[in-house]
Amino acid sequence: MQSLRHPVFLTRIDPHRNMARFYVLSVEPTLFGDYAVQRRWGRLGTSGRSRSDLFPDLVSAHARKGRVAIFVSRQISPDLRSFFRLC
Repeated sequence: MQSLRHPVFLTRIDPHRNMARFYVLSVEPTLFGDYAVQRRWGRLGTSGRSRSDLFPDLVSAHARKGRVAIFVSRQISPDLRSFFRLC
């Protein structure tokens, strides 16, 4: 069984553009036996916004978390595109 408590923290800080953003992804169990992929994003120093996507099993929740992490990483740092093509 995969571990639940491995959140992904991504930040982008660019002082020249006055940009300081964060993105957090985690998988959490729900009260009904499902799993939720929790996303939080926003400006550093704020609580930001959040979204939850529900999945029936842990494998599909972790698969979605991985796909979202790759997508967001590419948006935050375009230099990572070549790294993810290799994986």
